[in-house]
Amino acid sequence: MRAYLGVDVGSVTTKLVLLDENDQLLERLYLRTLGRPIEAVQEGLAELGRRLPQHLEVAGVGTTGSGRYLAGVLVGADAIKNEITALAVGASQYVPEVQTIIEIGGQDSKIIILRDGVAVDFAMNTVCAAGTGAFLDQQAYRLSLRIEDFGPLALRAKTPVRIAGRCTVFAESDMIHKQQMGHRVEDIIYGLCQALARNYLNNVGQGKNLRPPVVFLGGVAFNQGMVRAIQEALGMPVIVLPYHEVMGAIGAAILAREHISLNSATTRFRGFEASRAAYRASSFECKACPNLCEIVQVRIGQKVLARWGGRCDRWELKEDIPNGLTDERTRARP
Repeated sequence: MRAYLGVDVGSVTTKLVLLDENDQLLERLYLRTLGRPIEAVQEGLAELGRRLPQHLEVAGVGTTGSGRYLAGVLVGADAIKNEITALAVGASQYVPEVQTIIEIGGQDSKIIILRDGVAVDFAMNTVCAAGTGAFLDQQAYRLSLRIEDFGPLALRAKTPVRIAGRCTVFAESDMIHKQQMGHRVEDIIYGLCQALARNYLNNVGQGKNLRPPVVFLGGVAFNQGMVRAIQEALGMPVIVLPYHEVMGAIGAAILAREHISLNSATTRFRGFEASRAAYRASSFECKACPNLCEIVQVRIGQKVLARWGGRCDRWELKEDIPNGLTDERTRARP
């Protein structure tokens, strides 16, 4: 049995999936990155290795997310793609006619516009925590709530209060003020969901032509209060897919399968034994020119497996990052 592995390494969570040859989901893992992406990827590999039957063969691997280059070196990726591409491919697998993708993660948020199955426009918010999962986590902790209870409580709101959501500092101050005024916790929580939905659409979605079907992806889609708030702000239904939290990893696995098939290639997968290898990541500043690029490198023992981050080929390594498989201007050094 042949399967395809997808790995999505984000700032807050790391996701791993295995798809069969028909792109059906076999296994999925959703782990906290906790600032240790190497350990998170290795933990996921070890767990998948324990779960899978002996006869299963990993025929291709794709990586995505903010840690895609690092993950690509660790697992031996056949395809390394950005989140926009992976999310678009994954969502289109389940909703072929999708025209708008809303993705809200732990520390950033994205909007992707598709027409006829092709991503034609996108926007990202990576500079402000307002409208991200991390801010919701923080406020749940401050209110002594489990984040899992945040959504159900929000849906019980009778008269949601208006929260200033353009900035996390102002939003938190406003929430404290509303508590001191005696408003119910449910009304404050749903007011926060509405504020984050407004902030997302006014910043990330500004100027975009949002058409249905709209698909909501990312860990924040678990929050039923956020789903309802976004539907109200958009004035149209929002689809939450069954595997919304791992959709980037699903897209990466599909892209790996397509690469292997189109090129009749053999996978570079290092095997589940990579979960026990002693990888070490470090970085240094190149002073060869005024760009002062930060060069990231991964070692195993004394051997440097890969480097990336430069704008030129000065620190180029060709061994462990596949050539021609990235699609950004600043690419991993092949």
